[in-house]
Amino acid sequence: MAKKPIIGITMGDPAGNGSEISVKALADSSVYERCRPIIIGDANCMEKAVKILGKENEIKIHAVQDVKEAIFEFGTIDVYDMKLVDMEKHMYGKVSKMCGEAAFQYVVKVIDLAMKNEIDATVTNAICKEAINMAGHHYSGHTEIYADYTHTNKYTMMLAHDDLRVVHVSTHVSLRQACDKVKKERVLECIRIANNACKAIGIQEPKIGVAGLNPHCGENGMFGVEEIEEIQPAINEAMEEGINIPEKKPTPPDSIFSKAIGGWYDIVVAMYHDQGHIPLKVEGFKYNKDLKKWDAVSGINVTLGIPIIRVSVDHGTGFDLAGTGECNQISLVNSIDYAIRLAENR
Repeated sequence: MAKKPIIGITMGDPAGNGSEISVKALADSSVYERCRPIIIGDANCMEKAVKILGKENEIKIHAVQDVKEAIFEFGTIDVYDMKLVDMEKHMYGKVSKMCGEAAFQYVVKVIDLAMKNEIDATVTNAICKEAINMAGHHYSGHTEIYADYTHTNKYTMMLAHDDLRVVHVSTHVSLRQACDKVKKERVLECIRIANNACKAIGIQEPKIGVAGLNPHCGENGMFGVEEIEEIQPAINEAMEEGINIPEKKPTPPDSIFSKAIGGWYDIVVAMYHDQGHIPLKVEGFKYNKDLKKWDAVSGINVTLGIPIIRVSVDHGTGFDLAGTGECNQISLVNSIDYAIRLAENR
């Protein structure tokens, strides 16, 4: 047991789906065969989720105030109990200052535990950006919180679904700002981070695909010059460092992801948020139009460049389904799997 990595999992926004999908994920005994999971959240919220899912006879909640108090046994979910939620005021699906404050503090605590080496990796359930800002914490997402609290300046996110992996030159900025952020040094930095990320999960000789920004990669300057002035110089320098970029030039955004799925690349460097997110979610999110429900909501998000391991679900708080027991845990299971893989390789 002592050799299995300890994975700290934040509960996410208490009004959202995090508590339910955490119970569903940890109701699988195979998780405990590979790691030692502990939820960072509120024990009362987790107990409520157990009841909603009808698992009172299968799952017990064990509240702790120290990681050393956790027992890490299947059938018992250890919860680092932050005691931040007033259950009399708790409502699923409602944006609130209380839940925003709680969700934010769960993240701060899991970062602190990882920085102190009390846990080996962190996994985050979804937060509500409106709620944490309502609570006075002005961050655009998890990535920025992690960067701030780990004192990291150079970082990016990686999305993954099966063998499709993407890192981003920019994320939570307007599209107009995103174009301005396509600069040689940032593109080069992301190529390096992408290369190191692949090695961190055991890919010894990564193949990197670099997307263009403009249609047809600018068509030699007709539709934009970013490929000529910023992206190609970054590719050239990366290749001089020994990084393998098979096409040796930017690849048109409308074909690069199909190539990646086909095995041409181990990872793609996307130029902005939606360029990378859309193909990942088309692959990972499967809606059953006949049954009118999601068959799968899979895919994960890894923050790269920070000194600790952070993997996250690649979906939102699910306010519309929270409290119904119908939330899908696949993305959380995938996130735990990735966190274990990263911790073991580290």
